[in-house]
This record gives sequence, structure tokens and C-alpha cells, in this order.
Amino acid sequence: MNNTFGQHQHPHEHQQMLQTQQHQHQQVATVLCCNCGTPIDGSTGLVMCYDCIKMTVDITEGIPREANISFCRNCERFLQPPGQWIRADLESRELLAICLRRLKGLTKVRLVDASFIWTEPHSRRIRIKLTVQGEAMSNTIIQQTFEVEYVVIAMQCPDCARSYTTNTWRATVQIRQKVPHKRTFLYLEQLILRHNAHVDTISISEAKDGLDFFYSQKNHAVKMIDFLNSVVPIKSKKSEELISQDTHTGSSTYKFSYSVEIVPICRDDLVVLPKKLAKHLGNISQFVLCSKISNTVQFLDPTTLQTADLSPSLYWRSPFSALADVSQLTDFIVLDVDPTGISKGKRILADITIARTADLGINDQVYYARSHLGAILHAGDTVAGYFIANSNYNSELFDGLNIDYVPDVVLVKKLYQRKTKKNRNWKLKRMAKEHKDIDAAQDYSSKAQKQDMERAEKDYELFLQELEEDEEMRQTINLYKNNEAAAAAQIAAAANGMEEDEDPDAPQIDIDELLDELDEMTLDDPSEEQPQMQQPNM
Repeated sequence: MNNTFGQHQHPHEHQQMLQTQQHQHQQVATVLCCNCGTPIDGSTGLVMCYDCIKMTVDITEGIPREANISFCRNCERFLQPPGQWIRADLESRELLAICLRRLKGLTKVRLVDASFIWTEPHSRRIRIKLTVQGEAMSNTIIQQTFEVEYVVIAMQCPDCARSYTTNTWRATVQIRQKVPHKRTFLYLEQLILRHNAHVDTISISEAKDGLDFFYSQKNHAVKMIDFLNSVVPIKSKKSEELISQDTHTGSSTYKFSYSVEIVPICRDDLVVLPKKLAKHLGNISQFVLCSKISNTVQFLDPTTLQTADLSPSLYWRSPFSALADVSQLTDFIVLDVDPTGISKGKRILADITIARTADLGINDQVYYARSHLGAILHAGDTVAGYFIANSNYNSELFDGLNIDYVPDVVLVKKLYQRKTKKNRNWKLKRMAKEHKDIDAAQDYSSKAQKQDMERAEKDYELFLQELEEDEEMRQTINLYKNNEAAAAAQIAAAANGMEEDEDPDAPQIDIDELLDELDEMTLDDPSEEQPQMQQPNM
């Protein structure tokens, strides 16, 4: 009986013994925090709880809360020590990397997260929120978050400093186009601004037929040549000049010059193609219009709607000039439009009856022209064209044509009654205002120089009208909102209604196509006025 009773009591005693040992073990492993008295696990060897460790131990000690970062206001680049200047946008990964490299002591902890805290773009302050992990005590890892403020110090990088001294450039690109008007050059200017192709330029100077771009390195000039080859038809020639030579080391210093010439044919020019070339271009007519300028020259036969592209290499094998340009256009009144039923894209071929505007009320002379403008011309419209029958051309190619197949008039474009320049709700940037180093300090006091200015303004106005008419051209450049002109136009429209001389069918640019200049704000201080410079005669 005793043995049986003992066997029945043994499990209960064993359970009580285990609970007693566990209770004793818990009592031995628990200690109080020396700071706040909170019970903590004593087996870790710590005498302070985790919260008190975070409050009393600073793992970020030695990491400064303020730092400086250098910024060149001329080229808008940041300094990455020891001497590398890097282009970085606000709140970009590149700028964050530059800021983190400026922090001393950051290598002693583990960086978990880093992010920008918004600051006003012109405050010259950059704030960053950092989260780091580090060992506070033995076998104790804590995480802390803190902020660092950077003061942006405006200075001048060595490249910009050299640009203000003479004889510092190592390569130059001289762009020329020998034509009486500069509309192709104006288009090229907008392409350069859109693609920021002049970013490496240390200075720009104006020349008679174009611009000169100066660079501190040869590869920057080569990069510009590649860009020009992709957007306009050109030929380039390289030359070099020996500046210095070290006979001991055998090293030499050269200056490189790239002469770039743009094909001297612009849009809407009247061209007579050489007979052999016309056959090579799909047997197109010799008497054509230049319809488009890209990295090739596109010609259009206005009597058949046939088009052909001429590559620069093929042009420079046997170059030729345009027969007439847009300064020689004559105004005509449309009397009748008879479509032929032939169309290609947006163009419709039509037989158009016209009379010269200057002949109205004087005689009843009318002319007949087959034109590609059948889609937009109607009776009563005004159209500009080349008056072949009343012109004399000094051209061997023109003299070689069969006069029976030469039309009396070649129509080029429809004319509209447009808004004045002040009332346009859009505008373009100009390179003279975008690049501070451009040489535009000229005296326009003489009569000849005033005429040059007037001619440049006229070419610019024609270029703006082309942009309004050609949607495809507008897609390749940046157009910006002109808020002041738009507000003035609304006030004038509310007071007087639509202007009497404004054509309601005149092409307009949709506001959705316009950009806002505020979206392209940089670190430049707006309170600092840029010097007013004369626009280059492009």
C-alpha cells in the first residue's frame, strides 16, 4: 500500500519541484534597470533597459549636424571633393550621394535610410533626414534618426573661372550658314536649347553668319558636332594649331577648330535641282520647293506632290544654291480652287486661279497655278508665291530648263491676319539670355546696324509664324507660356472683343503644348538680375 501510494504521489511532487526551480530561475535572471528601475533580463549582462540606453547613449556622436556644399552658379554644378564637379538636380540621387560623402563619421555607423526634407529652392539650404544603426553597448544595437542641414555656398568652378580669361579654350565649333535670312539658324538655336547641347560651352561669340562655340576639352566639341549632324544638314572640317611643345617629355598642346557649314537652303526656298541629281532622287522635277529641313533637305514638287530627301553628303558633292528665298515672295488673291482629286497626307493637289494683289483695280490679269495648298486655300484667301513670269534669275540651272514647263507662279503658303507679337500667349527662350558668356555687347547706333536688327526681327517673326503653322516642327522644340501677354490679351478682348484685323482661321498654338518656366527653376537666385544682352543675329 505504501509503495502504491508513493507511486501515485510522485508525479505531483515532480511538477511542484519543476515549478519551484523555474520560479527560482526567474528570480535569479531578473534585474532592475539602474536608471528607471524597470525589471530587465539579467542574463544579457546589461544594467540598463533598452529605452534608457536610447536616451543616454548617442551613436551619432561625431557626425556633424551642419555642413557646407559648394555650388557653381554659372554652370550649376556641385563640388564632389576633391575636385570633381557634378551636375545634379535638387532632391536627386546624385545630390544625395554628394551630401552623404560630405558627412564625417558616417562610416562608424550603418546607414539605414536617407531622404530629403523639403526646403524652398532659393533658400540656399538643403536638409536631409538620416536613420542609422550602431552598437551602443556590448551586444546592443540601437537605431536613431537625426537631421543634417547643408548650407549651399555659391562659388565659381575652375572651368567657369577659365572661361573669363583669354586663351583658355582648347576647341571651338564655328557654325555658319551663308544665306540672307536665318530661319534655319533660329530653328537650330531652339534645338540646342531643348537638348541642352551647349551645356559644356565655356563661351559663345557672335559671328557674321552664325555663332562660335568654345570648349575647354576636345571631346566636348566633338559631342557638339555629333549633335549638329543629327539635327541639321552640315559638313564639318577639322584643323589644329600647335600651342606649346615640351621637348623633354615629348608632350604637345593643340587647339582644335571645327568649321561647320549648314546647307545654304532653307524652308520654302525655290530650288532648281541639277538634272542628274533630280533623276537620282526618284526622277523628281528639277523645279521644286524646300519643304522641310532636318538632318536632310526635303524637296517637294508642288505640281505632283512628289517628295525627295537629299542627304548632306550627296549635296556637298555638287553643291548648288537656292533660286529664290522667302524675301522675294509676292502676294496673290485666290479667285477659284479646283481640286484635282490627288492627295498625299495633308496635302491636296488643286488648280488655283489667282490674281496679283497689286493688280486689283488696275487690270484683270489672272494666273493659273497647280499647287499643293488645295486643302487650305479658298476663294478670297491671300497666298504668297514666287512670281516666276515677272522675275529675272541669274542661274545656269534655271536657264537650262525648258521654259514651256516652267510655271508662271509657284504658290508657297497661305497668309493670315495674325495677332501682334505682344499678344502671343507663348514665347521662346533665346540663347543670348540663356548663356551669360555670349558676346553680344554691340553698338547698334549706325544705320547699317539698325537695318541688321530690323532684318533679324523680321526673320524671327517669320520663324514664329512657321511654328504656328507647323505642328510637327513645334513638337521638336520647347514653347513656354507667356503669362503677361495672355493677361493683356484677355483684358483687350474683354474691352474691345476680337480685333478687326485678326483672322479667326489663323493657326493657334494650344496651351497644352506650352511649358511653364517655373518648372525649370534652378538654384539661381531670382533676386539677382541677369545682364541684359542683345539677341544674336541668327
